[in-house]
Formats: sequence, structure tokens, C-alpha cells
Amino acid sequence: MSKSYFIYLDVCCLNRPFDDWSHDRNRLEGEAVIKILKQVKAGKYKLVSSEAIEAELIKMTNLDKFKQIRELLNLVNYQIILNKEIDKRSQELEKLGFSLYDSFHVACAESAKIDVLLTTDDRLLKKAIKYSNILQVKLENPVIWLMNSFLLNGDDENDTH
Repeated sequence: MSKSYFIYLDVCCLNRPFDDWSHDRNRLEGEAVIKILKQVKAGKYKLVSSEAIEAELIKMTNLDKFKQIRELLNLVNYQIILNKEIDKRSQELEKLGFSLYDSFHVACAESAKIDVLLTTDDRLLKKAIKYSNILQVKLENPVIWLMNSFLLNGDDENDTH
């Protein structure tokens, strides 16, 4: 039996299934996020969210997307509640150049000992690489992570080999 992953999707990832799929990158990432969410529905992965995600979503101006993302969040298995330790860690990450919301997402994921924080945000991924020695959570693009999880675990039901 393969590992059940605890996954944190940042707001960029949650948006991706509803972005313009005429761009190849958006389509690939959107399909990867949908595949991951199907695995959550099947009980294979555990989806973790946080109050930081809720706070970032409130800023959305596209109400259709907001409603669709709220639907996705019905799949959440665990909700991280912000606390002093998360706030302190977020401030440390901000001093390193992480944005306010990114610092909270990383701090939340670290606090909950998430297996992977998935993001489509290149700036966040570059920061994560730069500071990988001090981060306590793995950050990955959903396409790359999904491909690697299939390779490592043979998880793809469409694999014919």
C-alpha cells in the first residue's frame, strides 16, 4: 500500500482549475490539481487547508471563481488554525523575502507537518529552493509532484506498463 500524503494547496493551486486553459501551462497544472483532488476524494491523499487560505480567498474579486474554489474546499480533511507560533514563523519568513500570504502558507504547512505544499507560483518555488535548508516543508509544482509520485509509487491508474 502506498503512502497517504497530507497535501496543502495554496490559493494559486486552488485557482488553477478555473484559469484560462488555452495556455498550456495553465491546462497542465489545472489537470494535475484536478487529478490530485480526485485522489483526495478517493481517500488516497488528505487535503489540508488553513485560516490563511480563507483570509486570502476573501480578497478575491471574481465571485464565480471564489464559489468554485469554496466547493473544492469541501474536500478538506484538516483545517489549520493560526496561532502565535505560526505567526512568529510567518514573520521570520517575511524577513527572508516571502510575501505575507506565502509566509503564512509555509508556516501553516510546517506547523502541521504537511508532506508537500503545492503551488504554481514560480516566485514562491524559487524562494523555497533558495531557503530549502531552513524550510521544514517541501514545496513543489503540482505537475512535477504528481509525476514524481507516480514514478515513486506507481499510483497512476492509467499506467499500462
